[in-house]
Amino acid sequence: MENSAGIVKPQYVTFRDDFSFESGRVLSSVTCCYETYGKLNIDKSNAILICHALTGSAHAAGFHRADEQKPGWWDSMIGPGKTFDTEKYFVICSNFLGSCFGTTGPSSIDPSTGKRYGISFPVASVKDMVKLQKRLIDHLGIEQLVAVAGGSMGGMQVLEWGATFPDMMKTLIPIATTHAITPMAIAFNSIARFSITKDPRWNKGDYYEGEFPVDGLAIARMAGHITYLSDPAFNDKFGRRYSAFEGFYDFNGFFEVENYLRYNGYKFTEFFDANTYLYVLKAMDIFDLSYGRGSLADAVELIRADTLLVSVSSDFLFPPYLTEEIYDIMKHQGKKAFWYNIQSNYGHDAFLLEFEELDRLIREFFADRGL
Repeated sequence: MENSAGIVKPQYVTFRDDFSFESGRVLSSVTCCYETYGKLNIDKSNAILICHALTGSAHAAGFHRADEQKPGWWDSMIGPGKTFDTEKYFVICSNFLGSCFGTTGPSSIDPSTGKRYGISFPVASVKDMVKLQKRLIDHLGIEQLVAVAGGSMGGMQVLEWGATFPDMMKTLIPIATTHAITPMAIAFNSIARFSITKDPRWNKGDYYEGEFPVDGLAIARMAGHITYLSDPAFNDKFGRRYSAFEGFYDFNGFFEVENYLRYNGYKFTEFFDANTYLYVLKAMDIFDLSYGRGSLADAVELIRADTLLVSVSSDFLFPPYLTEEIYDIMKHQGKKAFWYNIQSNYGHDAFLLEFEELDRLIREFFADRGL
């Protein structure tokens, strides 16, 4: 655990006043799961909020147990002396609304029925997720954040934070993200939804007392994995290697890339909820920073924080031109915006792998602002 945030424990807060969703639906209470790393200073001015991606959780750094082999998902970025230095900053990562890792979502118990919500749970938008995060920040007594940072769907939350609560942070760091996903990305998500809802065990979302729709969820995750890598990454990692000599001329053998997708697809079903996957994909699909704000330029105009935009050259899911579009608007509006397109063959997953480059960019960004 050298240079680690150490042993951390999930924390929970339940807000018992009505929570109104963007859709107009209301829940009487909502629980938020979160983790913190480092110490909040006396004037509560050293806090950083980290927003996780589609299937991530509040467990961004450190370990839950001394014998745990795998640390939090951004452990290389959060900890003593790391990019988000826990000897200097108080780092917060909250599990977003609609997830299955502690924050209220479709797999949670509906107190009015005593059963899991299932698909009766309200559709939670990215704006709803940010609204709950804001409640958490207020609960912690923090008036302004040093930064809000995150990649992929976490980056969407970062952009929404900047537009909805423009005075709540000094800086924004959206990574490998977009203001609205492309039709191609929606198409991949559509395949994922179709595979889940057509699994007979899905049972219209009411499967918690029976068999889980593991096949549908596994196939959905396989479709997602294809978009997270790039053509060079697939070639480097698998090539056209066949897993065994047998089965080449029948359907019992597989290429290594097929085995990779099957393994990760079914591994995913061991810890993630199928209904939750439907909900988070829906939130990603309907996210549009300009929604209710006029044009994208009108939405970007609301952002006041200095912004470090980071894209990845080989990102198949959120191509760099989407980030460039936001950057061009910001520069035209005279904002303090900076854009870096990381040259990487890792594809979209680079935000979880290119730690050295991200570390350099964020450290320089902070240093230039005396943070």
